[in-house]
Amino acid sequence: MQPHTFSTVALFISAWGLPLAFAASWGFNDATISVHGKKAGVGGGEKQNLVENKPLPDPITLGESDTLKILLTINEGKKASQPHQAFLLLREPRSNLDTSFPLSIKDSGKGKLELSQKDLPVQFLSGSQTSSASLIIASFGSSKPYRNHAFDLKVEFDSSSPPRPFDKPLRYGKLPEIHHIFKPDPKSPPKIITIVFAGAVIAALPSLLIVSFTGSPGAKNRWSKIEGL
Repeated sequence: MQPHTFSTVALFISAWGLPLAFAASWGFNDATISVHGKKAGVGGGEKQNLVENKPLPDPITLGESDTLKILLTINEGKKASQPHQAFLLLREPRSNLDTSFPLSIKDSGKGKLELSQKDLPVQFLSGSQTSSASLIIASFGSSKPYRNHAFDLKVEFDSSSPPRPFDKPLRYGKLPEIHHIFKPDPKSPPKIITIVFAGAVIAALPSLLIVSFTGSPGAKNRWSKIEGL
């Protein structure tokens, strides 16, 4: 292979990989997280700042009457933008169960999420361990999606309160066999009845013929003509 061929291949590879190297990435800024009690009022919760790729050192505690609120601005590169999807992913460590909560995102990239205990599956309320919370932001195109651990969530509940009712989840699988009962096919009457009725019809034919030829004047004239032949 000649030297200029090597340079052509190298130029092609660099031209193909250059857009990937400089592709924008999804992220966020101006993000805050706060927990508001039932009687805290507007702005009553203590706010903490969320930073990209830097989870909070201490877990966030969510009480029975608390509401967790996340505010942020989503960016594609350095420009505020609205992604195709953005949600908070919670993972329960014991069962490895996860559930997601979509953020409400405006065209300006400003996003919001409010979360309370009633929004959580019952599996997240049955233990004392903290759940891992991650932010996921992605969209169509070449921009790199964002996914990173943001904070840990600790659910706090009153042990004296009645447990939350648990509805068994729907499982798709084999169901019990169904026995269909259809209307039986119509049956022919017994042969003896058929024979009796057939015999009665056949026995009545001669009488019917006699009556048809002798019962009316026209029939008598026809019968006379037949005898005169």
